[in-house]
Formats: sequence, C-alpha cells, structure tokens
Amino acid sequence: MFFLVDFNVIKPDPGLIFWTALIFLLVWGFLGRTAFRPIQNALKKREEDIQHALDEAKRAREEVAGLKADNEKLLAEAREERSKILKEAKEVKDAIIKEAKEKAKEEAQKIVVNATQEIENQRMAAVTDLKNQAGLMALEIAEKLIRKELSGDSANEAFVKTLVNEIKLN
Repeated sequence: MFFLVDFNVIKPDPGLIFWTALIFLLVWGFLGRTAFRPIQNALKKREEDIQHALDEAKRAREEVAGLKADNEKLLAEAREERSKILKEAKEVKDAIIKEAKEKAKEEAQKIVVNATQEIENQRMAAVTDLKNQAGLMALEIAEKLIRKELSGDSANEAFVKTLVNEIKLN
C-alpha cells in the first residue's frame, strides 16, 4: 500500500504551519537570548566607544586649538619682548656712545686747557728768566760803568760805602 500524501505547495498543512512557527519562535527566542542580546550589547558598547572616541577627539581638537592660540599669543608676546629688548639695547648702546663721545670731548678740552696752561706757564717762566737775565746783564753793565766812573774818585767811593751800609741796615 502506498500512502498517498498530497504535497500541495499552495495549500500548506495547518499542523506544519504550527510546528514550523513553534520551532521558529523557539529558535528565535534561544538565539535572542544567546546570540542577539550579546551582539546587540556589543554593538551598543561599540557605538558608545565610537561616540566616546569622537567626543575625546573633538575635545582634543578643541584643546589643541586652544593650545595653538596660546602658543600664538606666547609667540607674539615673545616677539614683542624681543623687539622691546632690542630697542632698549639700542638705546643703551646709543647712550653709551654718546657718553663716551662727551667724555672724549671733555678729556680733549682738559688736555687743550692743560696744554694751554702749560704753554702759558712755560712762556711766563721764559719771560721771567729773560727778565732776570736782562736784569743781571743790566746790573753787570751798571756795575762795570759805576766801577769805571768810581775808580779814581774818593768822594764816589765814600758815597757807595754809605749806600752799601744803608742797604745792609735795611
């Protein structure tokens, strides 16, 4: 005997539908508890990690931008400070040069004044020496003339002795 089973594709058997649905729901429930939930949790964790990484990257970018702005500000301040230091150094250099020039002028004036004074002193010494020599020469000439005139006259000799005695008393 042959069992004839009618396999009609268009008209499924209600028992087959029931058992297929029941097995499907059981497998779906089992997979949901053992596979889908951990996969879903892993996907949520991955999404949270990605979002956290994106937030950290954004924060890091903002921090880098802030640091870059701070660096630019510090660099600008350093440039300003450098130009200020260079300006002060130039002013100090100019002041030192000016002071050195003034000191050199003062020293030159002192040297000129000292040289002029030394020349004047030497001229006065020469004039005084010349006057002394001229006076000595005049005295010698006068002495020689007086000796010649007084050489024979006794009245003149007496007059000279009185003058000498007066000079000795003074």
